[in-house]
Amino acid sequence: MSAANAARRPRVPVYRDLALRPVPVLATIGAGATGVLWLWWRDQPADLATIGGWLTAAGRITGLLAGYAIAVQLLLMSRAPALDRGIGTDRLARWHAFGGQYAISLMAAHTVLITWGYAATAYEGVIRQAGSLLTSYPDVLMATAAFGLFLLVAALSVRAARRRLRYETWYYIHLYTYLALALAFAHVFADGNDFRADPAARIGWTTLYVGTGLILFTYRIAVPAVGAFRHRLRVVAVRPEAPGVTSLHIAGRNLAALRPQPGQFFRWRFLTRDGWWQSHPFSVSALPVRNSGRLRITVKALGDYTASLQHTMPGTRVIAEGPYGAATPAVRESGQVALLAGGVGITAIRALAEAFSGGRPHQAVLLYRVNTEREVVFRTELDALARRGGLDVHYLVGPPGSAADVLAGDRLTAAVPDIAGRDVFVCGPAGFTEAAMRALHRSGVPAARVHTERYEF
Repeated sequence: MSAANAARRPRVPVYRDLALRPVPVLATIGAGATGVLWLWWRDQPADLATIGGWLTAAGRITGLLAGYAIAVQLLLMSRAPALDRGIGTDRLARWHAFGGQYAISLMAAHTVLITWGYAATAYEGVIRQAGSLLTSYPDVLMATAAFGLFLLVAALSVRAARRRLRYETWYYIHLYTYLALALAFAHVFADGNDFRADPAARIGWTTLYVGTGLILFTYRIAVPAVGAFRHRLRVVAVRPEAPGVTSLHIAGRNLAALRPQPGQFFRWRFLTRDGWWQSHPFSVSALPVRNSGRLRITVKALGDYTASLQHTMPGTRVIAEGPYGAATPAVRESGQVALLAGGVGITAIRALAEAFSGGRPHQAVLLYRVNTEREVVFRTELDALARRGGLDVHYLVGPPGSAADVLAGDRLTAAVPDIAGRDVFVCGPAGFTEAAMRALHRSGVPAARVHTERYEF
């Protein structure tokens, strides 16, 4: 895209579609958990005079809450647009990781407490009772296998282990959670006192899981499939931007219907022999121009997959899932903004810079830090946007800790004295983003005015 085209482009409309806000969503999750507690209390046996009775009762409630937590976990990562627009992919992923710890803990507690409670009631040893449960109770063996699969996924989701895995390995291991869920579902109905003699409870629990499954199917399979047929996306050009950084220009039919917003990303699936089975998140660095039917993503070679994209052939078919992400102009609360970009994080910030340019003087300020001059991407386009007015662009060239590191000490406030009153959009590698969050906190920027999306798995 030429600098002249960048300067002439019309302002991007800001859409405000249905978006579920964090507080109501959390309140709904809490109400559901309360309903599970009520179900347990309503069917609680009257005999709690023995230690075995107490332990068994505790095992039942932890099992019910674990089953509910799993359904919530799946819904959080269902890619439902209303959740993603209102909460954001980044925050949903953090909720998912946090809730996963509780789900695993509840499953472990359920296993221990039920076994211990039955053993105490039958006056048997715990080991012998565990063997009896595995061999005598319907579906307990399948539930045990499911618990093992959940433990495997949880262990590989720990950050230290995750860093040693390829994205594709981590992604496909996570698919085992669906198998684990199927194995555990039968156990709930076969062995749960709350369901065996209560048709209403069975219907309610089935509705929860069937509804969750339908939402997953809709937004993870059906919507992408329909979009692939409707838009017929394909790569039309592959252009180098900087060493190891390449832009892919993608055309298709009726791209305006996708309604991508500045700062959002899609999950891209390139239908090549080696890449058709995997999708990866990449931000849109340039939105469609009027009726041109073309948008652009920009990718840095950080691994085998991203390096292979640099050699994508024009004509390659593409499936795009999205758009995702809540760090868009719609979330801005103040009249002024600051954009912090680190390295290839300029891809999402470039689209935001265009949306915020053309306003009154100093309405937006962009701080773009790179290690070396050769790493600067989109300089011509950014300079053209700055000339359009309303956007101040500062190129900060130097490694972390150098004089160019605006995130060190109090340099951020010195660079943007009024930053505490601005909305701030941050995009960059993990280290840059973490340093930016600390610097913004020191500068007095309220957390509600800091907007970012992280794409780490």
